[in-house]
Amino acid sequence: MTKTDAQFSKAMAVCREMFVAKLADYGPSWRIMRSQSLTDQIFIKAKRIRSLQTKDHAAVNEGILPEFIGIVNYGIIGIIQLELGCSDDKDISNDRAIELYDNIAARAVKLMTAKNHDYDEAWRSMRVSSYDDFILVKIQRIKEIEDNNGHTEVSEGIDANYLDIINYAVFGIIKLSIDKDEA
Repeated sequence: MTKTDAQFSKAMAVCREMFVAKLADYGPSWRIMRSQSLTDQIFIKAKRIRSLQTKDHAAVNEGILPEFIGIVNYGIIGIIQLELGCSDDKDISNDRAIELYDNIAARAVKLMTAKNHDYDEAWRSMRVSSYDDFILVKIQRIKEIEDNNGHTEVSEGIDANYLDIINYAVFGIIKLSIDKDEA
């Protein structure tokens, strides 16, 4: 296992732990959300990151790291919702939600591994602010695709953009916490 694989796994474990804890509190209440609402939720989190990066202080005492964790989890939920469609109630068990989560997380890891190979770990030389900017761009792309009823001419679909968002957020988590812990 490479250093990146180990760090990515560690970051994903933190996100999964939060997902499971929230499931214990709320169950899969997010099943009610439409894909567009999830896109907007990710947008809110990414905008907060940008705001925290550009302002001298935060009015709410929560940092950037929890927002990246939320982006990972909402990105995974977004893909689940794309695949299952939204529901009028919590129509899956917590165990099924975790199983779906793990399947999407595995897809994100597989994509990261392939892209990381091709890009020679370029993400390590990037700034955390760039991850957020790229997430915001991906959100704009998703909104355009959603407004076009999911149709694209030559571009990747919503799910591919969600996977990229997940991976950029994981890189942010690694840079903000795991790299520092290992230094």
